[in-house]
Amino acid sequence: MADRALTVRTGACALPAVPSYFVGRRRELRELRADIGRPGLAALRGKDHGGCRVLLVAGRPGSGRTALAVRLAHEVADQYPDGRYFVRLTGGDGEPVQSIRVARTVLRALGETGAVADGAAEAEDPVAVLRTALAGRRVLMVLDDVVTADQVLPLLPPGGGLVIATSEGPLAAIPDVRPCTLGGLDSATSVELLAALVGSTRVTCDPTAAEALAQECEGDPTALWLTSGWLTARPGMSVTDAVKALHALPGDGAPRTPVDQAFQLVLSGLPQPVARLVRLLALAPDGVVDAHTASALAGFPLSTAKAVLRELLDYGLLNPEVPLGSRELTEEDTPYRVPGCLRPLLRERLDADERPAEVRLARARMLERTVRRLRSCRAAAEPVGSPARRKVEELPRPLRFGSPAVAAGWLGGRLPVLLAAARAAVADGELDTLAQRLIAGLIRALDAHRADTEALPELYELHGLLLEVAERRALPRQKAAALINLADLDTAAGRTKQALERYRTALDAARSGDDGFAAGRALEALGDSYLDLDDPQRAADWYGRALALRQSRGEFAEQARLHARLARLHTRTGQYPAALREWRAAGAAHRRLRDASGYAMALGEAAGVQEVAGQPEESLRTYRDALHWARQAADAPVEGTVLLRMADTLERLGDPAGARLQRAAAEELLGRGPGRGDPGDQ
Repeated sequence: MADRALTVRTGACALPAVPSYFVGRRRELRELRADIGRPGLAALRGKDHGGCRVLLVAGRPGSGRTALAVRLAHEVADQYPDGRYFVRLTGGDGEPVQSIRVARTVLRALGETGAVADGAAEAEDPVAVLRTALAGRRVLMVLDDVVTADQVLPLLPPGGGLVIATSEGPLAAIPDVRPCTLGGLDSATSVELLAALVGSTRVTCDPTAAEALAQECEGDPTALWLTSGWLTARPGMSVTDAVKALHALPGDGAPRTPVDQAFQLVLSGLPQPVARLVRLLALAPDGVVDAHTASALAGFPLSTAKAVLRELLDYGLLNPEVPLGSRELTEEDTPYRVPGCLRPLLRERLDADERPAEVRLARARMLERTVRRLRSCRAAAEPVGSPARRKVEELPRPLRFGSPAVAAGWLGGRLPVLLAAARAAVADGELDTLAQRLIAGLIRALDAHRADTEALPELYELHGLLLEVAERRALPRQKAAALINLADLDTAAGRTKQALERYRTALDAARSGDDGFAAGRALEALGDSYLDLDDPQRAADWYGRALALRQSRGEFAEQARLHARLARLHTRTGQYPAALREWRAAGAAHRRLRDASGYAMALGEAAGVQEVAGQPEESLRTYRDALHWARQAADAPVEGTVLLRMADTLERLGDPAGARLQRAAAEELLGRGPGRGDPGDQ
């Protein structure tokens, strides 16, 4: 049985439905079920690899291996109550999916969001976290399109789980793997499939031709699907006509597979604009296409693209994609997947029949459409009436999202495809500006709809792609920005030493590009990193360099912040005179900015240093100055905080009555609505 009506996006974990018109494979199903409970040689020798049974369904792409694996999974699903998951291990570009990405996907499906999100767990190996999470659970995993055994081995769940893998060849490196090799369907089953697809009448009226067609297709399910689609689109033709049409196909003398022949038959019968879209589907990221993608690739109106996709689905050139994420998908967003066995044929026809300039233009249109949709997705999270929302209102209605929930659902459901589009755009190397816009749009959309910790792996990959473009194009400013963002993510994940190296490289790139802003960020981040590593001396050195740069650029707000950081660092190490100097310098910067609240906060912090330095009388005078400036700024939260600190100082000076008065006034002020908080937090 072909993999029709079955496929799910890369990274999806929902077990898909059994494909429609599943026929045959009774013997294979019986043998696979028997293999589940049969002990292997390793187990008998006491060398079991954890109790997990691994079954392999091997066969050529399009042979129905995925359909058989899913059918088996549904038949035994009740025996695995702790979870059933489907993951594709080959991307739409034909490249193997790394085990670490699969592990993160399954962890999210298990509800272990912390294991892929928070900084501590992100520093661990997600594969190890997954194995720990699966220990003792009876789970069933369908690993589709496996390329090598190395993809499977790290994912095997310890305990009594079941893994059903599909692959083109053997996976001998997996202990006790039980293989089931698929060939073509037998003649009777092939005829049964034809009858289900084109109707029993045509098959009954011409049973000899039906058997001849099954033989011509060598029982290959995909070839039978494609030929049936060709017949269904031509109700006036008989099965005999289909056999004759296959024989009449032109050839170059080279041997062709049944799928090659059936694909050529279908493609040759399509109108030229539709055939061109079929060839351009080779550009669809991750092999997934919707009406927006098809419209951009071929230059069709959106309504035409929707109709053409439905037609291609009937032909068997597309499979329906399980709509994950948002359940409010419009028809324009309904996804379809190009069958994996057809992608090499599409690429071959694209290279042979389309000019490179036209292919580049089609890819550029597709990326531009994606950029506009990402802009709309991000704007949907903005408040109504905001500039971003007003700007998006100028876009055509199909490009907009009805609500933030719909936009977030679209982003979540399309994220693997969007990431694949970003990878493909960067790998292309000819549309780097569009690639940068696409990646920037995706980063902003993730920032708008997901917490930072939920998107760390995706953000890390995206900034890495930006770094690749910047290095290829020798763009030092963009390189510095990408390195700083990557280092920030390293810091969030607890990889401080790795972050240090990136910050230093970013500093060099910023200096070569004369980017003072990025250089300042890198210098300040280096100070933060050494502070995290409990090296205050080096932290103070890097803060001092950052301060010198900010002073040379006349950036008073940044100077105030850095003076404050140095002051806190000196206080921490007991260097109170130096801390006082820094707080006074921070206050001077705030005064240059005419920021009375900031000046009051700096004075309050200086007063606190004076007190711990054994100068309570001077501390009290400085607190009174801070109180004066807080009142000048009419900043009740700062004023209340200063009063509380003054109360503490008065108590230590032996004035409890004054302390009570100050504390009562502070409590009244701090009860007035939202404020700026404790000066020590600024």
